Amino acid sequence: MPYRKNYAYKSSNYRKPRPKAGRGVYIDPARFVQPATAADNAVYEPTHTFADFAIHPHIKANLAGLGYSVPTPIQDQAIPPALAGRDVIGLANTGTGKTAAFGVPIINRLAAEPMAKAIIIAPTRELAQQIEAEFRQIALGSGIRGAVLIGGTSMGPQTRDLRANPRIVIGTPGRIKDHMERRNLNIATFNIVVLDEVDRMLDMGFINDIRTIFGQTAHDRQSYFFSATMDARVNGLIRDFSADAVTISVKSGITADNINQDMVRYGSPSEKMDKLHDALLKSEKVIIFDETKRNVEKLGKELIARGFKADSIHGGKNQSQRQRALKRFKDNEVNVLVATNVAARGIDVIDVTHVINYSLPQTYDDYIHRIGRAGRAGRAGHALTFVPH
Repeated sequence: MPYRKNYAYKSSNYRKPRPKAGRGVYIDPARFVQPATAADNAVYEPTHTFADFAIHPHIKANLAGLGYSVPTPIQDQAIPPALAGRDVIGLANTGTGKTAAFGVPIINRLAAEPMAKAIIIAPTRELAQQIEAEFRQIALGSGIRGAVLIGGTSMGPQTRDLRANPRIVIGTPGRIKDHMERRNLNIATFNIVVLDEVDRMLDMGFINDIRTIFGQTAHDRQSYFFSATMDARVNGLIRDFSADAVTISVKSGITADNINQDMVRYGSPSEKMDKLHDALLKSEKVIIFDETKRNVEKLGKELIARGFKADSIHGGKNQSQRQRALKRFKDNEVNVLVATNVAARGIDVIDVTHVINYSLPQTYDDYIHRIGRAGRAGRAGHALTFVPH
């Protein structure tokens, strides 16, 4: 990534399951019913404009060309201390512009310090690629080289990118660690580190990989930690690697506050499918979550057979297939995307109107992460959760 370039089930023997999560965590179905609450109409008054920030003129020009003028709250408050070299903890709702909140100061520092290098760690392939795309735009024409290290793609091209000595590496924990173990990546030379979606990475079991990677970066480093929540696990990890970080919190309630939530009761699998069909007829742009790769693939094919413009995304597809499905969804070639939890974080499709939980989420946090794909950037969204009678 050289930044210098332009850039249907059988109903027999059916038993109604108890509405509980896959890991045995019972979720009261009443929690799936909630009207959207009125948003706080107070208009945020930023302290800065992007033109005010002390950043390289070339970066300012790129930002202006991308339509960046007035920063979002997380950008307005996080960029100045980051430019000053401080470690930053950013707590913000999804869809609030956090990538630019760390991307702008990082690219500015790389432009000013030829020996500086940054590694950005994300929980999912899709989020890593989303970050890369935004970095590419901000750094356009800078000559700064980068590499994306994610699973589902060949190691060879990634190894070649690493041999070119990239100054930005963006990837998922497992693949980054793979390259470290193969000695393709000397993590000790990186003095800027970003952990994005920290809470999700811990939920996904990446804690040991994160500690291994982070612990081998340069001792004198600048660190960024971005998370939707700050529980004891997240706080403990951050405190282990940064003793004096400035905390920026711009959270406005929980992500689900602006989402109309309801449940759909069903008896048999055939009734469930028919009710999904009816719900989709009343929806615009929808992500449907199901539990397993097999179920997702089967449901996607059934919806296509019923005449819906649908595609699917799950861990059983290779990265190019996942990218193609996501692009078709973003470009409105399809308006229904069936997914496993791989899409619950990191996919920023701003015009999703509905999220449908065709299978029950495993935890309430998973539920919040799923429905957060609708109602992005303050828009009202809708969520339906299918619950057996």
